[in-house]
Amino acid sequence: MRHVDFSPLYRSTVGFDRLFTMLDSLGQPESAQTYPPYNIERTGENAYRISMAVAGFSEDEISIEAHRNVLTVKGERKEEGNGEGSELLYRGIASRAFERRFQLADHVEVEGATLKNGLLFVDLKRNIPEELKPRKIAISSSSDKAKQIEAKAAA
Repeated sequence: MRHVDFSPLYRSTVGFDRLFTMLDSLGQPESAQTYPPYNIERTGENAYRISMAVAGFSEDEISIEAHRNVLTVKGERKEEGNGEGSELLYRGIASRAFERRFQLADHVEVEGATLKNGLLFVDLKRNIPEELKPRKIAISSSSDKAKQIEAKAAA
């Protein structure tokens, strides 16, 4: 895969350092994690859901932490004995520890998480503050403003 050099863009942009770092890290497949598999879906206009396949993990073996714009999901299984006199011939069910990080956009908050049938669901919602939402500005004619100024001056 080709490497993209973002250094010319640094000269003409301000505050996009984190974006370029994230784009740079996407181009490195050797550092990509593959376990556990997950889906990201949009469930509404401002609602998202991350679904992770965490079969074999219980609620107390999984921790979810949201700090700044990073959501971290960690899982660590406690070692279980197979019982006296039994030996494991083939291990096909993964029981390794994992840590998966997701970069969240600004104003995206974790609503909650549920574990059902071996799937972990993390619900996210984007809450944009009122002062950042677009607002409609009324347009007034310039002749109305001039009359108001004259009326105030005459009084």
